[in-house]
Amino acid sequence: MNAKVRTCLWFDANAQQVVEFYVSLLEGSKIEQVFLPDPKRPPLIIDFTLAGTPYQALNGGPQYTHSEAASISVLSKDQAEIDRLWAALLANGGTEQMCGWLKDRFGVSWQIIPEMLPRWFTSTDLEAAGRAMQAMMTMKKIDIAVMEAAFCGS
Repeated sequence: MNAKVRTCLWFDANAQQVVEFYVSLLEGSKIEQVFLPDPKRPPLIIDFTLAGTPYQALNGGPQYTHSEAASISVLSKDQAEIDRLWAALLANGGTEQMCGWLKDRFGVSWQIIPEMLPRWFTSTDLEAAGRAMQAMMTMKKIDIAVMEAAFCGS
């Protein structure tokens, strides 16, 4: 646990289940430390990394819930990774949203986007960037081939 800054995700009492699921999704992910002050109760804090990015999960009680104001964004290397993550995160009660966003069954928002998306949107070819943006606005799960075709104008 050498990261000075971590994003903390608040859960009612299921942080262990959530963290185990999340670390199973992305290579380079692991549970680092579990703080269990009372063995008869769920862990209070779990420190973990997702693809090398530090997070913390807190079993803090039901008074706070997640919103789209904060999300976990994953830059995916290819369509297969987008498809795999999309299916896993939607399983058992997740909900699709527009433009590569979804909410998993725990209420946490995710953005599953291709790693090329920043290049498309910051292109000096403003028409190409605009076409890519318009294509994305019609999608829930991002389709890389459709986005690339829109960017290239084909």
